[in-house]
Parts: sequence; C-alpha cells; structure tokens
Amino acid sequence: MVCQRVKAEHQVPSGLLQPLKIPERKWERITMDFVSGLPLSPSKKNSVWVIVDRFTKCAHFLAVNTTYFLDKLANLYIREIVRLHGVPKSIVSNRDLRFTARF
Repeated sequence: MVCQRVKAEHQVPSGLLQPLKIPERKWERITMDFVSGLPLSPSKKNSVWVIVDRFTKCAHFLAVNTTYFLDKLANLYIREIVRLHGVPKSIVSNRDLRFTARF
C-alpha cells in the first residue's frame, strides 16, 4: 500500500482542456469511435464504427473489420455518411491526430 502511494508519475502533465465548438447545424461537427473486440459476425466483421452528430445526437453504426486500411474506411465513410449528410467542419476522434489528418 505504501509503495502505491509514493509511486512516481511517469506521464507528461496534460495541458489545458480545449472546449469543443458548439455546432449550429446538423452534421456540421461529428465524433467517431470504434467499438472493437466483438465476436466475428457471419460477414467477417469484428468491430463497429460509431459516427455521431454532435448537434442532434443521431448516429450511424457501420460494421467493419479491425484489419481495414485507412483508404477502405475513407471510402466507406464517403459512401455512407458524406452521401447523406455532406462533409463536416470538424471531426473529433480518440484516435491519434495522424488518423484524422490522413483521413
């Protein structure tokens, strides 16, 4: 118990939180995340890609596989989301910045 209390912190201190801009229209600002570790479906998918509109809280749930490359995810996004709602102003994702920038 004593060792846990005096354990040194090995992480860089986090910076100040940046508030997210409040959306003014539907599908203007979205969030996306992957739910992985699911059992394999009959169509060989093991993850769900959740894309949520921050204004209306409407969501799309896309069945994907964890082995999909970025180009396949981008094509799926264009076919299922951009076709219906257009291109958003901002995307918030818990993936690293390289994912969103390259996406």
